[in-house]
Amino acid sequence: MIYKKVLPILATVLILGACKQIGQEQTKITNHEKEGSKLPYDDPAFTGKIGKTYAESESAWPKMPSPPEDAPNVIVILLDDVGFGMTSTFGGSIPTPNLDSLASEGLSYNRFHTTAVCSPTRAALLTGRNHHQAANGFLPEWATGFPSYNTMIPRSTATVGRVMKGNGVNTAFFGKNHNTPDWETSAAGPFDRWPTAMGFDYFYGFQAGETNQYYPVIFENTVPVEADKTPEEGYHFMTDMTDRAISWMQLQKSMSPEKPVFMYFAPGAMHAPHHVTKEWRDKFKGKFDHGWDKEREITYARQKEMGIIPADAKLSARNENVPEWETLNDEQKEFYTLLYENFAGFFAFTDYEIGRLLTAISALPDAENTIVMYIVGDNGASSEGGLDGTINEIKALNGIPSTIAENLKKKDEIGGPTTEPHFPIGWAFAGNTPFPWVKQVASHFGGSRNPMVVTWPKVIKDKGGMRSQFLHIIDVVPTILEASGMEFPEYVDGVKQKPIAGKSFMSTFTDANAPEIRTTQYFEVLSNRAIYHEGWVAAHQHTLPWRQDVAPGYENEVWELYNIEEDFSEAVNIADQYPEKLEELKKLFDEEAEKNEVYPLDDRGAARLTVPKPSPLGDRTSFTFYEGATRLPETAAPNTKNKSWSMEAMLETDAQHKEGVISALGGLSGGYVLYVKDGYPTFLYNYFEEVSTLKSTKKLPDGLVSVKLDFKYDGGGAGKGGLFTLYINNEKTCELRVEETVAGRYGIDTFGIGEDSGSPVTKNYVAPAKFQGHIIEVNIELKN
Repeated sequence: MIYKKVLPILATVLILGACKQIGQEQTKITNHEKEGSKLPYDDPAFTGKIGKTYAESESAWPKMPSPPEDAPNVIVILLDDVGFGMTSTFGGSIPTPNLDSLASEGLSYNRFHTTAVCSPTRAALLTGRNHHQAANGFLPEWATGFPSYNTMIPRSTATVGRVMKGNGVNTAFFGKNHNTPDWETSAAGPFDRWPTAMGFDYFYGFQAGETNQYYPVIFENTVPVEADKTPEEGYHFMTDMTDRAISWMQLQKSMSPEKPVFMYFAPGAMHAPHHVTKEWRDKFKGKFDHGWDKEREITYARQKEMGIIPADAKLSARNENVPEWETLNDEQKEFYTLLYENFAGFFAFTDYEIGRLLTAISALPDAENTIVMYIVGDNGASSEGGLDGTINEIKALNGIPSTIAENLKKKDEIGGPTTEPHFPIGWAFAGNTPFPWVKQVASHFGGSRNPMVVTWPKVIKDKGGMRSQFLHIIDVVPTILEASGMEFPEYVDGVKQKPIAGKSFMSTFTDANAPEIRTTQYFEVLSNRAIYHEGWVAAHQHTLPWRQDVAPGYENEVWELYNIEEDFSEAVNIADQYPEKLEELKKLFDEEAEKNEVYPLDDRGAARLTVPKPSPLGDRTSFTFYEGATRLPETAAPNTKNKSWSMEAMLETDAQHKEGVISALGGLSGGYVLYVKDGYPTFLYNYFEEVSTLKSTKKLPDGLVSVKLDFKYDGGGAGKGGLFTLYINNEKTCELRVEETVAGRYGIDTFGIGEDSGSPVTKNYVAPAKFQGHIIEVNIELKN
């Protein structure tokens, strides 16, 4: 499979190789010759001689940017939603043998920190600035019109990819990109904040917080592409992106084995939906029957035994929001355990795929001079599955409950294409052992402390060593640049750059006792906030990740205080003992918040989803689409929710071409589709797997024809019902009443004309079910 994907690029490689041979006299600009204050560098001056004819002239090739002599390859691997105590490498119960092996060859870091949520962590990782400085105070879907929260990474915070590329390093990005504003992620762009415009020569991945692993919304550079197999044929995005990454890396080294590469490898794993085959899930059958309370104890004891945490570290108190395992009934225990077995299977599978990448890296001609930075999670384990967990994550995120009995009817399908699973909050707290709290809660280490493993065979000789310096995600960029012999320029593309906030921790590669580089660091997400300073942490936990409908306000806030030099796991709140220290740190937080553009704080939770945002659609209520308009994100499609609307398609058909999708939005978890089956126009509304079908009583006539769908909304709030009516050539053929409609979002799939890409809205056809006739246009009108 890998070689099939290599072939389309091979011709380019051969041509470029030939060009390289022709231009072999070309010289390079070494690092010491560059103008380090700006990128791109000025065009080099001609150093030859120009006469009247070539016989009187001397040629000289321009000096092109190139990395410093002996600069390493750099591979950054970033997982999603992983707790500190999940992997076997850091004392957890989920076997990650390939991560174990990597750690045995390099260094493990047990005091490394993220921002506590994905997009902010990724912005900080790529830019070396704090997340608010990079405009990513929270997620793109929750963006507001304040500079630190609009999620539009400014040109003044250029990425490490841009610096590496500008210094002659080939760069690539695989997997999850959640740093393009939500409204800019369609195939219509703009592409200014896509990976390919931010320093990466090649991008293969998805533009969202998550994707369906069986039906991913994939882009290659800026072009939407479809998977080359179905789930039934064995397709999984984790395998696909790994194949692509290996192929890209091998091609680079085939062409220029001496030239370093920079790769950012960011799987959607371990974010929900937790998709994996039954074979992987079944490997963990019965492994977690003891429940989440016992799991915390088992992991805590193992972490001490392995030396992952200090011998005197305490286990933080269990969270009062989590029910005790022994108080659950048998049905709850069965369902909750199934969900975590499935998650463990997904994690083991992910480790296997990353193992393939690591094997390919070890076979590089310059493997000894390759840095692998493996960051095990962009935040702590996620509690976004809620108190009960779910097998339809999008339904849950829309605030629609489902019973455990209802979910158990599909227990054999958990992890497969017909489900979108996420475990309940109890497993998240267990996964973050020994720390308190979870993803989104930036105030505590359960949200912000993630394992990291670093290898560099040429430099790191302390194989299997542990490092305990206090580090933050912003420290990765300056470390990469120091290791590569580069400096961050003062200007990039003519824009003056904000100073790098991070500091290099390269000193720890060769010295276990290297001095601390980071003595102060603030944390803030959704008003959960903390400040670390010289061994002390002041923390305020503000919002609950599984209750996005609550805005608690800022009155009577309670802050906690920890001395983490003596209390590794934030288990003992000593605020009452040291009130002056607490006030000192609260004042320091305010200073850091002002400096790093944190304000204004915003705890509105899910209400921020409704904040008006820029849109490629503007404020229009009338839209015309043509064939080829596919893979548009829901935010770039007409918003037909909570209102009356109509859709009219002008078609041309003949007797042999009357099948396929006219328009579709969403997927198996929820959505709608207007399609033709056996010649009959049919509308299907999927309300989170409760399906309503409206089938025309008449077939399509041959030739030019109008098919119109009209929806009259009941009104009176969000998610109410209404009446669908179907017309052929303005003649009413049938109608259907629904009592409920989707109020929030249909899911993680897309909108399209003429086909149902990705996860199909229904299994009544085989996706993409392209329309066989000709769609002249589809007109959509929003009525109120």
